Parts: sequence; C-alpha cells; structure tokens
Amino acid sequence: QLQLVESGGGLVQPGGSLRLSCAASGFTLDYYAIGWFRQAPGKEREGVSCISFSSDRSAYYVDSVKGRFTISRDNAKNTVYLQMNSLKPEDTAVYYCAAQFYGSTCKVHEYGYWGQGTQVTVSS
Repeated sequence: QLQLVESGGGLVQPGGSLRLSCAASGFTLDYYAIGWFRQAPGKEREGVSCISFSSDRSAYYVDSVKGRFTISRDNAKNTVYLQMNSLKPEDTAVYYCAAQFYGSTCKVHEYGYWGQGTQVTVSS
C-alpha cells in the first residue's frame, strides 16, 4: 500500500526553523516527483516546493519561500525533506507532501498520492 507520512510540524516563533519530513512506504521515490503543499484556513492549497524525479533533482519554490525553504530528497531513505528557515506568521498552514509519478510540476491537481498533513504554526 502506497503511503506518505509527514512529520516535523509544530509551533515555532517568527524567525525560527523547522524541518519537515515525508517518509514513503509501499513504493520507491526514485520515479516520483515529490511536492510540499500547504493550505491555510480559508485559502486554496498551494504548491510550496517540489522536486523532480530526474537525476538533476530540479526544484521549484513558490516566490514567497525562495531563499528561506530548501527541499531535498534522500532516495536511500525514501524520504523527502523541507527545511524551513526564517519562518513568518504567514507560513502558518497544514503542510502536505504528495507524489507524482514521473512528475516535474508543482500543480496540486497533478499529484495523486497525498499524506495526511502536518500543522505548522508560526506565532509569538
């Protein structure tokens, strides 16, 4: 059974850091793009950062997180990470990881496998 499990969310003060993890089971990540998406109350789910399946590991970042967030993948551990630094209150949301077979985009509707989400709250 294909499963994605996120962890690492929590409450952090503005300017702080968190590292989210997305562990896959039931399949290997080698042939999947992995994306991190977030959804704040009353807002649509948006793509935050995605990393392709290809060997160049090309990555996409939404403008609001460029220079603060870094996505990485460790295929040996079947895990993808999102390092989030300089967090802001507007980063508060439920963060989801998702997988796209042979993917290269960061569009919500193109991802077919989703985790359950992890809450990130940035507040003083």
